[in-house]
Amino acid sequence: MSEPIRVLVTGAAGQIAYSLLFSIAKGDVFGKDQPIILLLLDISPMLPVLEGVVMELQDCALPLLRDVVPTDKEEVAFKDLDAAILVGSMPRKEGMERKDLLKANVAIFKSQGTALEKYAKKTVKVLVVGNPANTNCLVAAKSAPSIPKENFSCLTRLDHNRACSQVAIRCGVPANHVKNVIIWGNHSSTQYPDVHHCVVNMSGSQLACFDAVKDDAWLKGGFIATVQQRGAAVIKARKLSSAMSAAKAICDHMRDIWLGTPEGEFISMGVYSTGNSYGVPEDLIYSFPVQIKDKTWKMVEGLAVNDFSRSKMDATAAELIEERDTAMAFVGA
Repeated sequence: MSEPIRVLVTGAAGQIAYSLLFSIAKGDVFGKDQPIILLLLDISPMLPVLEGVVMELQDCALPLLRDVVPTDKEEVAFKDLDAAILVGSMPRKEGMERKDLLKANVAIFKSQGTALEKYAKKTVKVLVVGNPANTNCLVAAKSAPSIPKENFSCLTRLDHNRACSQVAIRCGVPANHVKNVIIWGNHSSTQYPDVHHCVVNMSGSQLACFDAVKDDAWLKGGFIATVQQRGAAVIKARKLSSAMSAAKAICDHMRDIWLGTPEGEFISMGVYSTGNSYGVPEDLIYSFPVQIKDKTWKMVEGLAVNDFSRSKMDATAAELIEERDTAMAFVGA
């Protein structure tokens, strides 16, 4: 058995965490022989609820779970971390301007970035889930200058999984028969789900997505809109935001960072854009296709980008630039 790793989940009393913590503690994310110490951070009023979550984790009697530490203190939560999953954020309330939402979250993620800088290992892998995830991730990364920017990523795997699933349902195949969809850009309704490089396994043969689906109008219209608007559709139906599917995507994302992606396949995650070869502006957290080996991601290079894709990639970049500039004004404030 290896030494236990220290894994933080923030917003730990919330509904995404409730769907997530069991999978992490059971070994589905970091490996079946990797013991774990779970650090659970939430705001002080949520500590009684968090105690209930701790009781349940104890009652699962999981052999890999060596300790659970509930806290409302950053200096406890961020100490010597190997992995940080930042789920907690200020949710958008009715009538709230996006600018106000950004301001509230900049404060949270500046504080957590500073805590990472001060207390966590320099090798820590940080996944930001709380929205607006891309910009929150950038704020955290900039607030932790001695931790490499490559160690920070934000979650677009839920969008990626949604896109895979839509294609799979359309083609009548299992979801794992659809590979190499791409989510470009922001985890927002401007994201661009791109299937130009996607392949579908249909009765044993690999087909390009456009040949498998045989409906270009849908792939360039309804499919994109469905993936872009899926979060809102879930809220409308459940009156709550995606939790089970978000937790599954977090597990997929972190497992791929820890254990690598399969040969010849790529996945989507929001990463630091500086130095990319796709003409995406520098200094953003932008979702790209990546492959991962030895806990290090590499952008997939050389994928053709047509005019249709280019305009959509540029539109989501423009939104991210605006978000970043608004957020950075608050960081300085």
